[in-house]
Amino acid sequence: MTLDVPRRILVIGSGGREHALAWKLAAEASVEQVVVAPGSAGIAGTPGVRCMPVNALSGASVVALARAESIELVVIGPEAPLAAGVADALEAAGVPVFGPDASAARLESSKSFCHEIAEAAGVRMARARSFAGGAESLAAAGAFAQELAASGAGIVLKADGLAGGKGVVVTESLDEALGLLPSFLTDRPTDRPALVVEERLTGAEASVIALCDGKIALALPVARDHKRLRDGDAGPNTGGMGAYSPLPDVSDADVLQVLASVHRPILAEMARRGMPFRGFLYAGLMLTAEGPALLEINARLGDPETQVILPRLGVALSPLLLAAARSALPRAPEVLPVLDGAAVGIVLAADGYPGDPHKGDAIDGIETALADGALVFHAGTAAAPDGGFTVNGGRVLALVGRGGDIASARAAAERAADAVGWPGMQRRHDIAAQMPPAAGAAS
Repeated sequence: MTLDVPRRILVIGSGGREHALAWKLAAEASVEQVVVAPGSAGIAGTPGVRCMPVNALSGASVVALARAESIELVVIGPEAPLAAGVADALEAAGVPVFGPDASAARLESSKSFCHEIAEAAGVRMARARSFAGGAESLAAAGAFAQELAASGAGIVLKADGLAGGKGVVVTESLDEALGLLPSFLTDRPTDRPALVVEERLTGAEASVIALCDGKIALALPVARDHKRLRDGDAGPNTGGMGAYSPLPDVSDADVLQVLASVHRPILAEMARRGMPFRGFLYAGLMLTAEGPALLEINARLGDPETQVILPRLGVALSPLLLAAARSALPRAPEVLPVLDGAAVGIVLAADGYPGDPHKGDAIDGIETALADGALVFHAGTAAAPDGGFTVNGGRVLALVGRGGDIASARAAAERAADAVGWPGMQRRHDIAAQMPPAAGAAS
């Protein structure tokens, strides 16, 4: 099957994920222009990319920009515009859009809805219950936490709405969980879910993200994210401090099984409910002793997984996105081809992250990292008067090293991260340092 290639593409967002998307799309044959809105000064430095200062949460503004720029495909990067219905506005205006409408994006914007859909689809998740705000729910949530603890299970607390990857607390004790419950439920509406209390699963995590057109799912290269702030998986959860791809413990056969047991059942259930999912369906998995279990669904690409996935993708992305927007993906290959080698990404974060980041510090060493062959994706930077960049967010940069295997890619990423710095910068030094056994290897 020959797929149409969109010549003019609009990417919505301004973070590292959107920078990686723009970088990949702008380098593809027949793509004439990639516009990123609102974008950033760092993204604007990518060849073939322009940035436009448009409100990404305003459907009317995005539609107007798409029409003014003769856009043939809009790709929505972050979760907030999806939840705000930007895809709905584009669809209503007849503009091809890759990204789910607001009803389908509830798979991410509501943890409770995700559990509901997974249960109906027969997809395995952790034991969980949802709770609305208020004193009555606080007591019920406490009782369920005690029930989990009595069974020997750990306890995970998840805010029901969007939280930028920081609304999950993996507690270390029942007392900690009970002490945190009021912060999730006090002064929250009593007529809708505010909190999901889950059983804590154990194992290695994996991110299997598929391009979906409502029925068909094609898997991107698999990746693993490191959520905790500090080395050794210590410290608070973040939006992600690094990632790597491929995974020695997840084979193509494993990915095919995940598509069959997670992605396609969820797509079928969403279609049955009249809310077909067209977009990136991100399955965050825990590889337990009993097999993969779904931890969460995101309705978009992961960040920083995107920054290591797209450099490994062995086919053009733009025609697949346009085909998915038209509900016309080819059925094969179910696992998309990859380039040889590996990619490792290290996130550099601001002082204070994941709380209140300190902004304005000058960033040194970006040119050195680029000269050494690293990919540098801007997530939270601003242009400096001297032509460089300053810190302008929590997660600031993702530095990606590539190599023939994980070890060489990691070495390249470490060199790049060592070259870049500013006062108070935070980073991990153990991304991809410990590899699990290969898939099928004896334990």
